[in-house]
Amino acid sequence: MTELPAVADLRSHLDTVLGGAARAWLDQATDEATTHASAEATEAAETTGVSGAEATGPAEAAGAVAGVPPGSARPSAPATTPVWELRFAEAGRRCGPDHADTARLLLLHAAHAGTGTLTRLYEQGTATERRAVLRSLPRLVPGPDALPLIEDALRTNDTRLVAAALGPYAATHLAPHDWRQAVLKCLFTGVPVDAVAGLARRARADAELARMLGDYADERTAAGRKVPGDLYRVLALTDPSAANGRGAPAPTGTDGQAPSGPDGQASADTGGPDGLAPTSQAGPTAPAPIAAPSTSTGEEQES
Repeated sequence: MTELPAVADLRSHLDTVLGGAARAWLDQATDEATTHASAEATEAAETTGVSGAEATGPAEAAGAVAGVPPGSARPSAPATTPVWELRFAEAGRRCGPDHADTARLLLLHAAHAGTGTLTRLYEQGTATERRAVLRSLPRLVPGPDALPLIEDALRTNDTRLVAAALGPYAATHLAPHDWRQAVLKCLFTGVPVDAVAGLARRARADAELARMLGDYADERTAAGRKVPGDLYRVLALTDPSAANGRGAPAPTGTDGQAPSGPDGQASADTGGPDGLAPTSQAGPTAPAPIAAPSTSTGEEQES
């Protein structure tokens, strides 16, 4: 898997593409996030005796429970919303939609946002804010605690969220059965499988995935419907002979790996303007057989 670009490199890129007013706003917003993180760490050290270097973030310092599924018992919100979280919401308006994801990632990183904070921002956020949270997970959550956010995004019919959910974090932590269902959901909803990070590695020699793909292809054929070309690509990764046996050529890539963007998340092109995956996914949206959507398929207007 391609290594994620350094946060400093992402900031340097934004400095080269943003106008003066947007750069000044980003400077102020990241300073506010850093100050808030430092204050939370100091408070945690005074309360618990844990050194500031060991306090990992506002949510953890407040004792938030990690891994709480969206829609159930939610992490407690601060009595007063931190200023940096307001900046997180307005990043699209300040930096433009093409750079909002990167700006939000920088704010989350500066604030040392933990699982509780990420969960709250995801639950309260617009589709674009949720997408930014999902893309931040590989950098901010080392273990599987944020999987409920991935699972929630995969229950939606919003192809942007589905694509963002299947980045490096899901490639590392999503359980095999759930990952296979997510790959099938890409085929159902028209999300290119290039959006699935670690596809070649996880699909290799996966007999169960091959069976599921074969069953889906047979169902489509029996119904007189076209089988998505991406299905044969994935089937060839599980077993090249299986794909060839169905009359589809194996992938022509040198290693069978789907192309990936510079942030390590596979993408349909070379990545978005900030080195992140593209901000939208083309293709029709079909009813998802996995679960009913928890968000609308339309993307809210950036604030």
